[in-house]
Amino acid sequence: MTLDQLVLRFQQKDTIAFEKLYGMYITNICGVITAIVKDEDLAEEIAQDVFIKAWNNAESYTASKGRFFTWLLNIARNAAIDEIRSKSYKTQKQNLSVDFFVGILENEPVSEAETDYSGVLKLLKNLKEKCTQLIELLYFRGYSQKEVSEELDIPLGTVKTRNRNCIGQLRKNMTAS
Repeated sequence: MTLDQLVLRFQQKDTIAFEKLYGMYITNICGVITAIVKDEDLAEEIAQDVFIKAWNNAESYTASKGRFFTWLLNIARNAAIDEIRSKSYKTQKQNLSVDFFVGILENEPVSEAETDYSGVLKLLKNLKEKCTQLIELLYFRGYSQKEVSEELDIPLGTVKTRNRNCIGQLRKNMTAS
């Protein structure tokens, strides 16, 4: 049976087609989700939800718009991003330091096509403490600018300006290295 036939049967709610597609793609989908949420157990839960969502919305897949795997991958990516933006995820990660996240990036290979994150810690260490703190909250912990404003007890405008300046400094550090 070809992949197109399998996908068509999946869209017709054939459970055998579901099982075959699940077997074909679960490892890759979990890998992508793990790269985003940094938690294998949570990634497995989200992957289950992704396949259920794909099953329930199978009719929305159109082969002329792209490959089935790409469609499934987009569902997975969006689900993982939704999770890290959720309040429960942010609350769970609030007590972790930037070193925890950088350690994950430097020590755990995510996939063969993984981006090289070595040197991130070095770039952050060259920044002032206020920049490191701001970047940690915004980019590693997923806080919104408003949440950072409340957490650091500084005006929102200051957070926005500081963010712009800190990112500018990071860019300079990157081109200097």
